[in-house]
Amino acid sequence: MDKKFVDKVNYMIAVISDFATMHSLSNAQSYRYLNRYKGLDFIDKHYEVEHTLPFEDVIADLTAYCQRKGGALA
Repeated sequence: MDKKFVDKVNYMIAVISDFATMHSLSNAQSYRYLNRYKGLDFIDKHYEVEHTLPFEDVIADLTAYCQRKGGALA
């Protein structure tokens, strides 16, 4: 597999896990929420920038983005 693809997948797994921790969710709940409110699409599209930021900033970005898409977590 392409190394960049593997790096992106590993990063997305880490983001899902940290998002779950920050919002007191299970990893499965975090995945479903981020998928439903397009947070995973956001990370995929903006990976080149987001992976350079601290995870706290990434989680804040994702939380705000998902809220704009109809999510209720704050």
